[in-house]
Amino acid sequence: MRTKVSNDVPAYPANIYTTDAIIDPYPHYARLREHGPVVWLSRHRLYALPRYAECKAVLRDDKTFISGDGVALNPFTNRLSRGTTLISDGAEHDQRRKLVAHRLLPRALRTISENVDRLAADVVDAALQRGEVDGVADLASALPHAVVPDLVGWPRDERDNLLAWGAATFNVIGPLNKQSVRSIPATLQMLRFARRVVRNRSVIEGSMAHELLAAADAGKLSHAECAPLMIDYIAPSLDTTISAISGALYLFATHPQQWQLLKDDPSLIANAVNEIIRFESPLRAFARHTGFDTEVAGVPIPAAARVLVIYASANRDEREWENPDTFDIRRDANRHLGFGQGAHACAGQSLARMETSAMLRALVDRVDRIELTAEPTWAINNIIRRHEHLPLKLVLN
Repeated sequence: MRTKVSNDVPAYPANIYTTDAIIDPYPHYARLREHGPVVWLSRHRLYALPRYAECKAVLRDDKTFISGDGVALNPFTNRLSRGTTLISDGAEHDQRRKLVAHRLLPRALRTISENVDRLAADVVDAALQRGEVDGVADLASALPHAVVPDLVGWPRDERDNLLAWGAATFNVIGPLNKQSVRSIPATLQMLRFARRVVRNRSVIEGSMAHELLAAADAGKLSHAECAPLMIDYIAPSLDTTISAISGALYLFATHPQQWQLLKDDPSLIANAVNEIIRFESPLRAFARHTGFDTEVAGVPIPAAARVLVIYASANRDEREWENPDTFDIRRDANRHLGFGQGAHACAGQSLARMETSAMLRALVDRVDRIELTAEPTWAINNIIRRHEHLPLKLVLN
């Protein structure tokens, strides 16, 4: 169905999913915010919300702005993602989330906090012994890769492709550009493998996936739902944390005064994590569909329209944040939208915070300075913002 757009809605003709726009999206976001609270992206044929207030309001109104018709910018991924927590609403969403999300609540995660701290220390010690390292492969990926698959229950001998598969599941959520099309085979491979894991019941006993299978055996969900739900939790839990940790390394390498502030006062770590997520949001944007005719900031939006909630732009909105393009770990950034908001807020955010905080504690205890040794490269991904390679050196105390 072709969406009829009011002449009162400002249009933005640029493609915000080109390689250049993925590498440096912030000039696009600033221009979108200047256009208004609701902007028509004529290249992508959807409404965009670039400002903080409207993004937050829409995320909290999951009855009007629904996820069950898909959060991707293309119909293929929206069909492929059916059966997940991400692509569901109301009671169906609540039921799926309750099945496993309780294992990611702060109280449940306390049982693994000491182990996460120990693993983070081991990762940093290993990096110090190497001297020059890749901040993504050797630090940011190492900790979540050691924690998340066990928690979800992914077979221990089948983890070599997890990071590539996880990145692909996000890439296909964008428009059908060359990034998403190239990622389709990896996404299908991950789904096929997860189905085989469920069929063979080769999950780790006592894990999230083990609990899913038990729920399916008890008739609380179908066995066919188990594989999508496993992917629903493992991919975001890996990629958002890798993004946050690699973002922290890059920001502290390029803002040495902020690193010194953190070393002088480690009690700022929780604050620093929020500022990292605000400044370099791991998730770029997700779409919603309007369940009926509505309006945002006085702008009429028809039923069945796609609305793009741009978290990363909202987190740099001048109307909400003082000096938003300045990285400052003393800022109160707790209200950022980097992990979403409302019913669909990221279920794994407590785990991401725990792992990022553990990594920062290990670094603060051992490292005097973080220095770039070469120009970093950005991963070209429609949704996830993180570095592909981050060459750096950890300088000892």
